[in-house]
Amino acid sequence: MTTKAYSPGLEGVIAGETKLSFVNPELNSLMYRGFDIRDLAENACFEEVAYLMIYGKLPNQTEFDAFDALLKRERELPDTLIESMRQFPKNSIPMDLLRTGVSLLALYEEEVGDISHEANVRKATRLIAKFPALITYSYRLTRGQDIVRPDNTLGHAANFLYMLNGEKPNAETAKLFDTTLIAYTDHGFNASTFAARVTTSTLSDIHSGMISAIGTLKGPLHGGANEEAMKMILEIGTPDKAEAFTLNALATKRKIMGFGHRAYKTGDPRAFMLTEKGKELCERTGNEKWYEIAAIVRETMIREKNIFPNVDFPTAYIYYVMGLPIEIYTPIFAVARIAGWAGHVIEQQDANRLIRPKAIYEGPRHEAFVPMAERR
Repeated sequence: MTTKAYSPGLEGVIAGETKLSFVNPELNSLMYRGFDIRDLAENACFEEVAYLMIYGKLPNQTEFDAFDALLKRERELPDTLIESMRQFPKNSIPMDLLRTGVSLLALYEEEVGDISHEANVRKATRLIAKFPALITYSYRLTRGQDIVRPDNTLGHAANFLYMLNGEKPNAETAKLFDTTLIAYTDHGFNASTFAARVTTSTLSDIHSGMISAIGTLKGPLHGGANEEAMKMILEIGTPDKAEAFTLNALATKRKIMGFGHRAYKTGDPRAFMLTEKGKELCERTGNEKWYEIAAIVRETMIREKNIFPNVDFPTAYIYYVMGLPIEIYTPIFAVARIAGWAGHVIEQQDANRLIRPKAIYEGPRHEAFVPMAERR
């Protein structure tokens, strides 16, 4: 009798090597290519981090200017793709719109079948640039609104907010939104990243990898947690109800979204960082009650279960106070994570080996075949 070498959910299983991000559960730290996420969030912008993911280094000024200009040139979508979006069903789920948009975009990609390193870098850059339009155009059109064209005087984060709601954000809001994008950029072999790597390990194209990643991110145990967390905060309603709500949820085994993480046992460094930023935002805008509700839920969860919030919990009320529709939270995750996904696809195909794990068979053996007329 052999011992089963099996870990449910592949927890703790090493599935490959990467140079993109390092999750250190012992120190509760996260690094992108050796840079601490707090240093990047405080001192860099998302465009710099996206460059880091793709090229393996932070850009100098000349490199940044060229990359920034390229992103801005590639923001728009083909007119015929936009016309296709006008035919999408009203009130479609935004993640479904994004998945379909990327699939359609692949039809317009002249290098779609070229999986060389250089072509993958070019396609990755175009995808990063076009994700805001894929999301905002399809969302607005299916909600009966016209599209808002990109403003190339704005950075990546500020431009997304502008294209979503038609108003240019103030500097503080744009910077905080940019910080959330940096926080979401990459996180080791998470489910969506691994899905992208599995797909492209077959030597499929980067667009197919992104479609796999988007489908994986859609699930509430991965990208949808911030949406569910905000719905819970709204259900609580006022700070005086937060502790009783949380205790009742624990007693009735109700899952509290935005808490716990397989990689961090004593706190997600991204959550610590964004909790501080979220408090500042709520105080500055007169929305203290949302932070207060969240703080009580957080304190109760830590006290009762020693479970800490993950990155999705503070981003939930940060995005809400910014006025972003809840159903767009997970696509926003994708606006950031596309840079990480793309970096992983490039890394995977640069030194490719087909990802093909084994499974432990638990079914019956040596069944006798019974002719159909004799089956019951």
